[in-house]
Order: sequence, then structure tokens, then C-alpha cells
Amino acid sequence: MEEKINILVVDDDAEIADLVEIYLCSAGYTVFKAFNAKDGLEILAANDIKLAIIDIMMPVIDGIEMCRRIRDTKNIPIIILSAKSADLDKILGLSAGADDYMIKPFNPLELTARVKSQLRRYMELNPNVKENDSVIRIKGIEIDVTRHKVVVDGRDVALTPIEFDILKLLASYPDRVFSTDEIFEKVWNEKMYEANNTVMVHIRRLREKIEKDPRKPQIIVTVWGVGYKVES
Repeated sequence: MEEKINILVVDDDAEIADLVEIYLCSAGYTVFKAFNAKDGLEILAANDIKLAIIDIMMPVIDGIEMCRRIRDTKNIPIIILSAKSADLDKILGLSAGADDYMIKPFNPLELTARVKSQLRRYMELNPNVKENDSVIRIKGIEIDVTRHKVVVDGRDVALTPIEFDILKLLASYPDRVFSTDEIFEKVWNEKMYEANNTVMVHIRRLREKIEKDPRKPQIIVTVWGVGYKVES
């Protein structure tokens, strides 16, 4: 890896933060550590951080609130690392702006693989897209694939890498219905082995950003019992 990529790890458990650092440094990344959200946000403001790994249960400012504050200014990938395994906790984390959610205890190699996957999506800007297909226009939306830029009715809309990839997938195949399993496998590049709400939460966040009325979506339409589509 020629250029060092900076990753922020925020966890009040020093042993876990050290373990994550060891594996990520072995993979060629530069790791910044913080043991509370306040210090983590300061590191984020002062450095060119490309991805953040955040624990939920931290004193004063928890990981959910930190996630929200990051999303106020940045669209970098965020992975939540938490001992909370309930579906409600996952939905809360994803709704706050996280791109992925891993449960403690975790496999450090799997975490490293997920970091690589999120960074690839965030940084490589889809090099396989043909030049004449680099801008998708549909339903008042302009999706610039090369620049990772989305304009809705003339206004710029900031999407996270996951949100961008979901929108690009659906808009690239207008009128085709994608099941939640298909969306997960194509966007996250891994098999969905059990039912979860990950895709649903990201679709909901995406609608809040691009729909005039998220409760009555006109762009990303639900086909009940099947999945989601963007109509032509």
C-alpha cells in the first residue's frame, strides 16, 4: 500500500483498541486511537481520517451520538463495534449513520476484511463503469458515478458510500425489483445468511435525503413482499 490510509479507532477498552490497531497496522493502515468520543472527534477534525471504528458504550458521549456528529460534516465509512447484539441496537446504530455493525467478541480478521471492503467502496470510485455511463439521470436525480456526487432537483445531496451504492444499483436498473438479499449481496459484497434490517434502515435513511416526502416515496418504491425499485 503506497499511500498510508488513516483509520480512527475509538473504544474505552484499551485492550480492544490495541488489538484492532495491531491487525490494521499489519494490513498497512495508520491507526489513530482515542478512548472517548470527545478525543475521537478532535482527532477526526485535525487529521485526514478515511474510516472510523467506534464503540457504542462510552462515557459522556456514546458511540451513537458520535456517529451522528460525524455525519453532520463527513461521509467517511463508519463501523460500529459493540457488545450490544439486539436488532434494535443495530437499527439504532445504522440509523445514526453507521455503514456496518460488528458484535463483540469479534474476529479481527473479519473486521480487517470489512474495513478493506468499506474503504474500497469509498475510495476507488467504481473504475469499471464505462465513461459514457458515468452519469445516471432518472426521476429528477443526477448520479455522477465517477465523482460520487448526487444532485436531486438541482441541490447537492451528501450520501454515505453505502447509500450511494444502493441508489446507484437501483437507478442503474430502472423498474427492476431487487430483494433485500440481492441488495445486501451486491452492495456489501457478501452473502446474507440471516434476516436482518440492515438494508431497510439504509433505504429509510436514503429516502429521508432524496424524497420530497419520505413517508410517500416516489423515487425508491417498495414492492411489498418482494423488494425495492426505482421506477423509470
